[in-house]
Amino acid sequence: MQGQLPVSMKALIDEVKTVFPHDQKVQALFDNCFSNTYETTIRPQNDGTTFVITGDIPAMWLRDSAAQVRPYLMLAEVDAAMADLIEGVINKQISFINHDPYANAFNEEANGKRYHDDKTEMTPLLWERKYEIDSLCYPIQLAYLFWKSTGRTSHFNREFREAVGKILATWKTEQNHEQDSIYRFERDNCPAQDTLSHEGKGAPVGYTGMTWSGFRPSDDACQYGYLIPANMFAVVVLHQLGEIAEDVLLDEELAETARNLAKEIDQGIKDFGIVEHPKYGTIYAYETDGLGNYNLMDDANVPSLLALPYLGYCQADDPIYQNTRKFILSEENPYYYQGAVAKGVGSPHTPEQYIWHISLAIQGMTAITGEEKEQVFDLFKQTDAATNFMHEGFHVDNPAKFTRSWFSWANSMYSEFLLSRCGRFVKGSPLARQ
Repeated sequence: MQGQLPVSMKALIDEVKTVFPHDQKVQALFDNCFSNTYETTIRPQNDGTTFVITGDIPAMWLRDSAAQVRPYLMLAEVDAAMADLIEGVINKQISFINHDPYANAFNEEANGKRYHDDKTEMTPLLWERKYEIDSLCYPIQLAYLFWKSTGRTSHFNREFREAVGKILATWKTEQNHEQDSIYRFERDNCPAQDTLSHEGKGAPVGYTGMTWSGFRPSDDACQYGYLIPANMFAVVVLHQLGEIAEDVLLDEELAETARNLAKEIDQGIKDFGIVEHPKYGTIYAYETDGLGNYNLMDDANVPSLLALPYLGYCQADDPIYQNTRKFILSEENPYYYQGAVAKGVGSPHTPEQYIWHISLAIQGMTAITGEEKEQVFDLFKQTDAATNFMHEGFHVDNPAKFTRSWFSWANSMYSEFLLSRCGRFVKGSPLARQ
């Protein structure tokens, strides 16, 4: 949205500047990053909904759009117009889920534009149809946090109930992916990470109680179908849905259904998602197939194992999480990189030796020592390539080499990290309670 920034946004920017009165670099970073989503990616629609592009891609991802506006919930507490804008995002996400709960990214209108002509059930509204658990988690989380931040319940309407029904049905179906799912996805002439094997069904899985995912939050295919951090995120939002159903919708049956599914998935995590590492002890795996195979790694995209306290699955001092964290921030994690300028978590989605600003923000917000938080705080200032914006991935030896100069999710994650350094958190969010 071009034009003058809202008064509430300018006030919070000024507030942050008073916390760092002599650090002009931090002031410039926050000024640019915090306003970026509002100024460049938000597109109000005639029907009162809000379409949000990711930045350099003209589509709306369910995951990205929720993360992009999440820091603005702090503004929505006092700014009705900002609250209207975010409610519009939620309503747009809900309409997309009702259109197709298996899709991850959507067009602004049903124009037939798409990333690729994939073998899956496409419609003109879909930009991409990679099924990812987190695409259904993020809208529930945003709706819940919006309620906690503003007290509004108008978004918990008939369309929300319909979408929630589709989410629950999808997750239950995908608990038995091999037998019950009709979802398929194939892409030709592409890297292996952009398509699913076994004629679009993905590698075989056994029943675990967890729910299956075709793709990671990076939009890369899962190696094994049970993506542990995404299942953990589902457990969290199912409990949030239970609270919404009980306190707002007054629907005990829905509350019980959500909580029972959360229990089933969580038991699957406990039974199949924990391994013994020879160096770090009991840790969480990133993926498993329920057939004895495990993928030990972490990815920069959220949900990640590093982000578990941020998501609300566990406390930051949880012993298994701390063991897992030590593994993630070590060379035992194949996507942990350390160079002349920076160290941190990257992704198979980007080149080797590239780490992500998103993962740095998560590392900083979930750190339990002031020293680690300060290290991350300094790394941001050194790795923006003098642009005063965050990027997707950057090279550990030379941050001037980076991917995606316009990536709103990264800018919002930096903003949330810096606000946490100022003692400012989204109401109802897990870190606000820790």
